[in-house]
Amino acid sequence: SQILFPRMATTVLTSSVAKTKVELEQNHNVGERKVNGITDRSQPAERYELKIVWINATLLTLLHLAGIYGFYLMFTAAKWQTNVWSLVTILIGGFGVTAGVHRLWTHKSYKATLPLKIFLMAAYCTNFQNSMYDWIRDHRMHHKYTDTDADPHNVRRGFFFSHVGWLAVRKHKDLIEKGKTIWMKDLEEDPIIMFQKRHITILSILGTLIIPVTVPWLFWNESLFYATIIAAGRYTFMLNTTWCINSVAHIYGGKPYDRQMEAGDLPSLSVIALGEAYQNYHHAFPWDYKTSEHSSYGTNLTNLFLDLMAMMGWAYDLKTVSTDHIRQRMSRTGDQSKSSELTQEPYVWGWDDDAMTEEDKQCTTRSFRKDE
Repeated sequence: SQILFPRMATTVLTSSVAKTKVELEQNHNVGERKVNGITDRSQPAERYELKIVWINATLLTLLHLAGIYGFYLMFTAAKWQTNVWSLVTILIGGFGVTAGVHRLWTHKSYKATLPLKIFLMAAYCTNFQNSMYDWIRDHRMHHKYTDTDADPHNVRRGFFFSHVGWLAVRKHKDLIEKGKTIWMKDLEEDPIIMFQKRHITILSILGTLIIPVTVPWLFWNESLFYATIIAAGRYTFMLNTTWCINSVAHIYGGKPYDRQMEAGDLPSLSVIALGEAYQNYHHAFPWDYKTSEHSSYGTNLTNLFLDLMAMMGWAYDLKTVSTDHIRQRMSRTGDQSKSSELTQEPYVWGWDDDAMTEEDKQCTTRSFRKDE
């Protein structure tokens, strides 16, 4: 997800982006592979130059400084009710991302009734990121062109770039060009998505700043200053949890489903990320609502949330991949595959991607179906 921010150079960001440039140079001449016609490295004659957007870099730095101080206050000065409130809003905001823009709208791994859609939209607005429309477009690009120059946070440009650096630099031309072709018609016809896109500023200020700050101030007389700085700490934590999926979970972890991609499975990170760190599985089968082969609620709280919503009738048409189909994919491309020549599987962003095979659809179970 991308954040739009305002100018002032800082040493921390400068050195970090410089490090990303070095990583890019070091990785530059490593072999290249094409995914959907896009190379994962720039050609030698066309090196990718990182152009820093100082407005973004400055505010990202200031936010993290405030966030660190916010964490300090949580443990030293804040009232316990404020800390509990922070945890509650972190969970709600997390579901807005994981169950909302990610599993529902980006990958279409299940369907939702209007009340659930409204809740997920409101929950997403506690994260002050780009509009849901832009978040979903970028994430569909990430899956369709993973590990290439058309991937917004291409991990092959280094840890810092994939974690936060991509938000502080200009987009690669491949990302801009291919971004115009990604399927978005379903979102343009969704009134919830378009409403949030039109009113993103006021909704995000309400959800990220005004409500998190005024509730502790009004209801248990928390210091307004403490409430504000702790809200910055909560916001910083939410962002970095999401970014860890783009960086940590795309550098480390097992690759039982497709060893050709960088994404890995990291159950330990998944606990904090509400079930989002089974990235190797998720990139192989992005239309599975669990984002994992396993159904453990302990490492996948979003799975629990969606199962509860399905029991209430608010979530339906939940899609899962059959065990046989998973095993076949593992035998073809997984890290235990005996095959000396790996097949290049089509990369898809989700259920309605044109590149999705009939076999993929036939081997998908759809539970809690409804007549529409």
